[in-house]
Parts: sequence; structure tokens; C-alpha cells
Amino acid sequence: MRASRFVLALALLAGSSVAMAHPGHGGAGFGAGFIHPFSGLDHVMAMIAVGLFAMRQSGSGRWVLPGAFLAAMVGGALLGAAGVGLPLQEAGIAASLLVFGLAIAFLARAPLSVAVPMVAFFGLFHGGAHFAEMGHGSLTAYVTGFAVATVTLHAAGMVVGGWMPRNGASRLFKRALGAVIAGTGLVLLGA
Repeated sequence: MRASRFVLALALLAGSSVAMAHPGHGGAGFGAGFIHPFSGLDHVMAMIAVGLFAMRQSGSGRWVLPGAFLAAMVGGALLGAAGVGLPLQEAGIAASLLVFGLAIAFLARAPLSVAVPMVAFFGLFHGGAHFAEMGHGSLTAYVTGFAVATVTLHAAGMVVGGWMPRNGASRLFKRALGAVIAGTGLVLLGA
């Protein structure tokens, strides 16, 4: 029953906001930064997916992956602030959904030597997109806001991934969720 509520919440979120989190935003304070990741399905899905994927790791790997994404995301925003734009930024975000979704759908457990650079690579694109939508104001407050929101979304994915029992129904749900995330990435890549 809880899993169906989670899926329903994702569906309602998808219907209530634009798919891409990149219409213009007016502010650049903590609140604007915090809201930005929640304003588009692409960021929400990717950040929840990182949490789900992290739960496939053992030990400290569960914390390393979200940490790598977060650090790279902040790095992507700082690159943007320094005037360095990432090429194919929207495609990178869409590709993150495709790759993370496939990893979840196939219940993949990649070695940290592969998973950390992969997660960090995609985090750069998300951070660059966050910065691109920053209005006038404090870069520090804005980055802090979207970092807190990202941690919240990673935690949601980790809670779902850790809460689910290790049985056939749980695996089926995770596979289906991964397929939805990957499918969304595929659609966005074609858009």
C-alpha cells in the first residue's frame, strides 16, 4: 500500500509541474535554491534514483554515491558561476535518468570505482542547470538551498530502497520504478 502511495505521489508531481525544471526563476536565496530541484520531474527523479541506486551498495558505499552526486552538483554550479557552461546540459540530465533508471531496473550493483565517477559526472549537469536558473542574489544561499533539497530527495530514495523487503514483489516494484525513470530519460532525450 505504501509503495502505491509513493507511485501516486510521483504521478501527481509529474502532472503538476513541467517536466524540465528550467523555466525562469526570480530569486537566488535559500528558498529559491531549495525549490528548484522540486520544480521539475527530471531533477526529482534523478535525485531519488541516486538514493535508490545507493541502497544497492554495501557499507559506506551507500553514503559515498549521494555524497559524490552532491559534491559534483555543487561543483557544476560553481563552474557555471565561473562562466564555464557544460555542453549538452539538458541531454546530460536526461541521460542521467536513463542510466540511473536502467541501473535500478536491472538491480545493478556497480563497483564504487565505476559508480562514483558515473554519479558525479551526472551531478555536474544537474548543478549547472541549477545555476543557470539562479536569479539575482546570494550564490551561497542558493547553492545551500538546492543542496539541502538534493539531500532530502536522496534520502527519500534511500528510505524507499531500504524500507522495501528483499522479496519478489519488492524487486518487481524497483524494476518498474527504474523502467519509468529510464523511460522518462529516453523521452527527454528525444525531445
